[in-house]
Amino acid sequence: MATAPFCQQEVAWLEKHRPREHIALVDIQARDFNAQVYGQEFNAMMGQLHLRDSPGKWYIGMDASRALYAVLGYRRLVRFSCLPGVHSIMNAGYRFFARRRIWLGQWWEKRQTKC
Repeated sequence: MATAPFCQQEVAWLEKHRPREHIALVDIQARDFNAQVYGQEFNAMMGQLHLRDSPGKWYIGMDASRALYAVLGYRRLVRFSCLPGVHSIMNAGYRFFARRRIWLGQWWEKRQTKC
């Protein structure tokens, strides 16, 4: 199964991020990963970012991104993304990107190699 290049870049950035101790990254494509252990379906997890906080609440899609960036200290960006109008646009943009992330990443990589 293909891994989205943008997702790889994001994970690499997260691994270097200062408050990294507040997050645990899980590779859902690892052989020993079982989505059902978490009460989730693998295909759903592949389709959108899933984040579970320490009490066990799940955040999915753009809400997961907001929760993650809030933990990492980007609260102004999160507040901006929650403004009326911006919230809907960000959610729609996330869904658009999530559905096309592998194709967009491959397209981007091809463009970079041509330069």
